Amino acid sequence: MQHMVSTRDRFKLASGVAATWLVLLTANGVSAQTSESQTEGSISLGSRRGFSADRMQNAAPADTTEQKFDYTFAAGMASDYIYRGVTLSAHQPAIGAAFEARFGSFYAGSTITSVKLPSDPAAELSFAGGFRPSLSGFDFDIGVTYFLYPGEVRGVDTDYFELVARVDRKLTEKVRVAAGFAYSPNVSNTGAWSKYAAAGIGVDLPSLSLLPDIKVSFTTSTGYLWFGNQSAALGGFALPAYATWNAGVTFVRNRFHFDLRYYDTNLSRENCFVFTGDPNARPGGRIDPLTNPEGLTSSWCRPTVVGKLWFALD
Repeated sequence: MQHMVSTRDRFKLASGVAATWLVLLTANGVSAQTSESQTEGSISLGSRRGFSADRMQNAAPADTTEQKFDYTFAAGMASDYIYRGVTLSAHQPAIGAAFEARFGSFYAGSTITSVKLPSDPAAELSFAGGFRPSLSGFDFDIGVTYFLYPGEVRGVDTDYFELVARVDRKLTEKVRVAAGFAYSPNVSNTGAWSKYAAAGIGVDLPSLSLLPDIKVSFTTSTGYLWFGNQSAALGGFALPAYATWNAGVTFVRNRFHFDLRYYDTNLSRENCFVFTGDPNARPGGRIDPLTNPEGLTSSWCRPTVVGKLWFALD
């Protein structure tokens, strides 16, 4: 890995951590169909699909049986690429793009996003497909996503797939809720399974009197991640489970979107290193003989405010 290590054990620790980190962080949360009145400021539960595509789901309105082909393309930039509370760009700006095609309730799509990770991949690619049925006012998303990290350092392969499920429901014309679950049987080829559960709420806010053409929405969500044990070659221990949450406001005018959002986790600086394998980790933290024998600490899980700007075509 990129992490400069002083001992073989530390190298194995960092490489195993980094691999699993990529997986858990990249675990495609889930994105569900949204009705026409819900296409702005959709609730993000950790959906991968490119950070610029939180609003990819311009699917047909709920309760319609019309079978037709449509698509969405989105691209943009962010001041930081935060995923489930942890940076995937080393707290540096990132760019990304996503494409999704739909026919009725079925969909398939792909994304490409710039990243800065310990295994030094050229980019993050994802390929997803699934089914979004609607039943009695509930909109579901059941699918699978494969994550690919081309150009990783020699001997490292963190590609993996994940199963996802999500349900959305509109409570009123202005309020909607969502919940989701994601599972990978072998996150980042570490031998460990990963699970992620999350829930969120979104509220469409009144239009600004000075800017009547801009739609505004507030969304917030919280989630919890936990993992099985890695393979013996990577230490045999489970990565630290943790909670994450975010809250922010999205502004939309025509095809352009701007999101300002706060992200945080309950990971300690020591466990942040264990989880991420941050190559710039610093000593001085609490020592754990099994998971962090040098007491290294990382800032990759710190509280962060992120601005994202993107456009969507459909």
